[in-house]
Amino acid sequence: MDTLYLPESIRRLVAGLPYTVNETGMSGSKVLMFPELALKIGSHSVLTDGMVQVMRWLEGKLPVPRIVRFEKDGEKEYLLMTRLPGKMACDKAYLDRPDLLLPLLAEALRMLWAVDISGCPISRTLDGELAHARFSLENGRVDFSRCEPETFGPGGFKNPEALLAWLENNKPPLEPAFSHGDCCLPNIFFDGNRVSGFIDLGDAGVADKWRDISLCFRSLKHNTDGTYGRAQRDVHPERLFDFLDLRPDWE
Repeated sequence: MDTLYLPESIRRLVAGLPYTVNETGMSGSKVLMFPELALKIGSHSVLTDGMVQVMRWLEGKLPVPRIVRFEKDGEKEYLLMTRLPGKMACDKAYLDRPDLLLPLLAEALRMLWAVDISGCPISRTLDGELAHARFSLENGRVDFSRCEPETFGPGGFKNPEALLAWLENNKPPLEPAFSHGDCCLPNIFFDGNRVSGFIDLGDAGVADKWRDISLCFRSLKHNTDGTYGRAQRDVHPERLFDFLDLRPDWE
């Protein structure tokens, strides 16, 4: 690796270390994996500032990477963190073991909700999320290729504007909890039969508990129905709710 483009404080810490490039995820950032460290390099983002705040606040509260160094220059941000032990929840070792995968995912969600939210530096209110959604829609910043097939068309919404209007007029009651914000299987780590931690906390903060449930359920579905990799016929995503002892409102 050519370390010349890295800030001096980070270059000193990783120079000469072997590394691989992690291409899992959709953030658009470059992630370099060293034996005990991970370096995330991306464009300037308000989300990164929030993530740094939350990760520092979470130390001792939840197993997340420890920030070793955070630097910015004229074009990029550099976040050097410790690596978590274990494997992503979407690893074949867990996708092939739904009897282990589902209870561990439920345990991961409970760990998030067990965090005392008093003093959390970031709040993701529903009104704020909807305002961001409207701004993104009106400025062409939504990738509709990632929508569920049934979202639009017969039985669904006429168009994105109709969906947003429905969301704005049908706000559910808030169940505040600490939210990961992107609680997908690649962001949850397991080590054997335990939850070993969480990564990619750019959207974390106080939010409705069902935000993480819905994202975890969708990720579980797509990681086992053939959307990402091969289909896992023995995994039934709706059973996640049994392990959470919750009854989903499908409507």
